[in-house]
Amino acid sequence: MRILAVDPGERFLGLALSDPTGTIAGPLTVLRHRSRRDDAEAIARLAKEHQVERIVVGQATDLQGRPTTLQARRAANLAEALRAVSGLPVVLWDETGSTQKALAAWKAMGTARRRTRRPDAVAATVILQSYLDAGAPLETS
Repeated sequence: MRILAVDPGERFLGLALSDPTGTIAGPLTVLRHRSRRDDAEAIARLAKEHQVERIVVGQATDLQGRPTTLQARRAANLAEALRAVSGLPVVLWDETGSTQKALAAWKAMGTARRRTRRPDAVAATVILQSYLDAGAPLETS
C-alpha cells in the first residue's frame, strides 16, 4: 500500500511517498502553498498519479495529542479538504520536530541549505517514516 505524507507549512508543502509495500518513506516533491483548495487538488492529483491509498498530514500536537498552534489547525483543515477532494482516507499524524530532524539529516549528509533546495520533502519523509514505523495506524482524524 502506497502512502503519501504532507508536511504543511505556511509557504511550502513537503510531500513524501512510501514504497509499494508501505515500509520505506522517501521524499517526493515540494509544492508552493496557494490556497487550501488548490493545495488539496494538487496533492490529490499526485496521490492518484502514484496510486496512493492513504494520505498522512503532519500536525503539531502537545503531550496529550491535541493540536497546539494555528499551523496545527491549518493541517486539520487541509486534511478535511484532502478527504473531500481525493476520497482517500486521511490521517493526522504528529509532526513535532520533523523539520529539525530533516535539517539535522541534511547537515549530516553535507547538504547545504539553499533557496532552490528546501528541506520540506525531507520533513515529510520523517513524518511518513514515523507513521510507517508505528505500524501505519488506520484511524482517520
